[in-house]
Amino acid sequence: MEPTLVIAATSLLGVALVAAALLRAWEGWLSLKRRELEAAGQGRRDPDDTRGSGPIALADMRERIRKLEAIANGVDL
Repeated sequence: MEPTLVIAATSLLGVALVAAALLRAWEGWLSLKRRELEAAGQGRRDPDDTRGSGPIALADMRERIRKLEAIANGVDL
């Protein structure tokens, strides 16, 4: 066998293996996102998700905005 043929066949096999691994990872990622969407549709939340922490976060944000506006207007707090 010619060395060029061996190198070409090995390279093709390597590319095929990498492509298969990437396809499997892509399918896993899609499956994860599908489960997240299903969980969101059923009203369940991730316990580590703090985006919707309610009135406390809203009050904190309002206080920060008030302070920033005071600073922008040159008022000492």
